[in-house]
Amino acid sequence: MRIRRKDLYQFRQHECMGLGQYMAKEFMKELGNRSKEFYEFVMPAIDMIEDGNDLMVIIDLPGFAKKDIRLRIVGNLLSINAKREPEENTGTVYYRQRPSLIERKIILPISLDHEDDEKVVGTAKYVDGVVILKVPLPMTSNIPII
Repeated sequence: MRIRRKDLYQFRQHECMGLGQYMAKEFMKELGNRSKEFYEFVMPAIDMIEDGNDLMVIIDLPGFAKKDIRLRIVGNLLSINAKREPEENTGTVYYRQRPSLIERKIILPISLDHEDDEKVVGTAKYVDGVVILKVPLPMTSNIPII
């Protein structure tokens, strides 16, 4: 069997195209991993509002189960921990950016000093992927200037 020059050229061109496709696929996979790490770093979106006698902290945690979310306040630091198991897919995964683990600490404008770590210092509701945390503001008193 004689191999013609044209056939050899087409074979090499096809071989290079396969290598290019492989490299592009690996690059996209790595980019997806990095973007997921970025989303885990910047997530969740948080709003903090003083509402009367309460400090309201609104935290977006879509896709996490209520039982897998843990909130804790120590001093003036709010710790937010949420974890979910990654979904098993049988097909080809093109993007995987939804975070599976969130560990974030937020400095609060108030400080809660309490001796017992298990003391409840506020209330939290989880509805439609949003946690609304209400923490009573510490009592302050005005000091008149004489």
